[in-house]
Amino acid sequence: MSGVGGVGGAMGVDRVMELRAQILERNAALSRANAAASAPAGGAAPAGPASFTDTFTDALKSVNESQSKAGALSAAYERGETIDIAKVMLARQEASVGFEATLQVRNKLLAAYKDIMSMPV
Repeated sequence: MSGVGGVGGAMGVDRVMELRAQILERNAALSRANAAASAPAGGAAPAGPASFTDTFTDALKSVNESQSKAGALSAAYERGETIDIAKVMLARQEASVGFEATLQVRNKLLAAYKDIMSMPV
C-alpha cells in the first residue's frame, strides 16, 4: 500500500515526482536570478555588511508594508471590487506570519537583554 497514492498509487508518485521537478527548476531559476541581482554592476565594490539597526528597520518596514497591502486588499474586497478571495486570504496570512515572526524576534531580543543585564560583572 502506498503512503502517497491511494487509489492510483503509481499515478500519485508520478505526479509528486513531476511537482518535485518543477520545484527544483523554479528554485534553480530563482538562484540564477538572485545571483544576477547580487552581482555588482559595472565592477562596483560590494557594499559592506549592513548594521543591525538597518537590517531590523528594513524588516519592520517589510512587515508594515505587507500588513498595509493585506488591509488594502481586504478593504477592496469588502467594497465589492473584483478581487480574488484567495489573493486576499494569502495576503492576510503573509501579514500574520510576518507579524508573528517579528513578535518572536522581539521576545527573543528582550529575553537576551534581560539575561545580559542580570549577569554579574
